[in-house]
Amino acid sequence: MTTVAALVILATTWGSVQDAKGPVAEHGRLQVKGNRIVGQHGKPVSLAGMSLFWSQWMPQYYTAETVAWLKKDWNATVVRAAIAVGSGGYLTHPDAEMKKAQTVVDAAIKEGLYVIVDWHSHDAEKYPEAAERFFGELAKKYGDKPNIIYETYNEPVRVSWKDVLKPYHERVIGAIRAHDKHNLIVAGTPLWSQNVDDVIGAQLDDPNTAYVLHFYAGTHKQELRNRAQKALDAGLALMVTEWGTVNANGDGAIDRESTAAWVAFMRANHLSHCNWSIADKVEGAAALKPGASGKGGWKDEELTDSGRFVRELIRTWSASGG
Repeated sequence: MTTVAALVILATTWGSVQDAKGPVAEHGRLQVKGNRIVGQHGKPVSLAGMSLFWSQWMPQYYTAETVAWLKKDWNATVVRAAIAVGSGGYLTHPDAEMKKAQTVVDAAIKEGLYVIVDWHSHDAEKYPEAAERFFGELAKKYGDKPNIIYETYNEPVRVSWKDVLKPYHERVIGAIRAHDKHNLIVAGTPLWSQNVDDVIGAQLDDPNTAYVLHFYAGTHKQELRNRAQKALDAGLALMVTEWGTVNANGDGAIDRESTAAWVAFMRANHLSHCNWSIADKVEGAAALKPGASGKGGWKDEELTDSGRFVRELIRTWSASGG
């Protein structure tokens, strides 16, 4: 082998190693252990990152550059792709929405990040076949990668856990496990993923499934933390795949007192979380001001109050949750 050829091989190998640097290299495949989500080392892992907005309405941020910037500048360890189901989403344009999901997943893998692929719907139980198809395809393509986390239903509304949601999740989990036996699944819970305690005594059989908890600090206070604590005490592992600093309608100013209480709760219980959202919509929950680039590189003046607040939180978050 010539010296030049050896240098080319070395450079190529080094590039692959560099791409893999990140939380996945440190923690490996995530697993549910009791009421905690742990890494391959067996210790609790608390990821911190951002959720993208509904994919059909903010497609400009479903880019490799956005994912790379969230890692580089925000120190994010996880990113969430909110793949829309209805309202012009996957049910209408399956190929386009799948492409968005794959773009984000591919970027997260390159950056060494975890990535939640979220089936973003409020009535997903009406279309289980579509969810099976979507997640089955993802699991077949990415099931060998420890980066991916499957969120099978982000926010059910007023439906029964036992009679509606559990059978739905069982169907979709079956489609995932046909191709991916090991990666973490997170299952949405009743009433916009607030009533996590409804699951107690009727957990899913899959050993590597956690349950989704959502909150918006301006609206949800101690009562919801009590529900979450009840679920944790019963042995359920939780993940906060979506939360806001503002009101549940996505608007208003930051509720700093309530947000501080929620942050303390997440730290104490080693909960992973994604803030809502990377969007330039004119609303309190949006992290970006109108016109912010879909390629990252955002300056402080391009971030909203919530965006600046959450960026600093993510930057200083410890994977231990402390």
